[in-house]
Amino acid sequence: MASQVVQLKHIGKVTFSQNQRSKNIKLSVKPDKSVLVSFPFFITTKEALAFVEKNEQWVLKQQEKMKARTTTIKPGTEIETKLHNIRIVQGEKNNAIRQGDNIIISVSDFENENSIAFIDGIITSVYRHEAKRLLPARISDLAKKYGFKYNKVTIRDNRRNWGSCSSKNNISLNLQMMKLPVKLIDYILLHELVHTEVKNHGPKFWERLNQITDGRARELARDVKKYSTYTL
Repeated sequence: MASQVVQLKHIGKVTFSQNQRSKNIKLSVKPDKSVLVSFPFFITTKEALAFVEKNEQWVLKQQEKMKARTTTIKPGTEIETKLHNIRIVQGEKNNAIRQGDNIIISVSDFENENSIAFIDGIITSVYRHEAKRLLPARISDLAKKYGFKYNKVTIRDNRRNWGSCSSKNNISLNLQMMKLPVKLIDYILLHELVHTEVKNHGPKFWERLNQITDGRARELARDVKKYSTYTL
């Protein structure tokens, strides 16, 4: 079915979309505070709507986090990515200029949600470029080093998880990984590679992951949880 947009009283715009790959209902909140709902074909839109209403407090909490970001992004903010330096400045209009490895983002109103969404869009495009350039090569190196085999790698921006591995050993990586320290990027890549051998998070999974992380699997997992796919 095509996406369906519903305006809810407290939450605002909610986009419902059926996804053949979905196994359950998934909620996500975009930088502009709109809500995306992905659900499998055997779930009706009415049931998905009931799920959103049941989790209204969680959605409102995430929207507050999005709103809080407008106070953390200020003129002069600089972000060092793996390959670029991003500087955010005050300007007459929303605009982005690239000068070599430097990217200058100018916005007219730092209190405006559209401006924050514009900044997020530019930064996401930078992460996407870097992820496509760096992640496939890195996971290939790690797979060869530790003896894993996988099918293909895709780069996505789903904001719900850092990565996933399908039953056919297709690995999906979240481009937002590029904001993480290198050691945590490697941990996520190794995490998904272990899933090519163990399809759950049982004892065998953690035993194998510990073998290739010097016994630090749980520690690194806790460190990853300190980060969010939404924060800059």
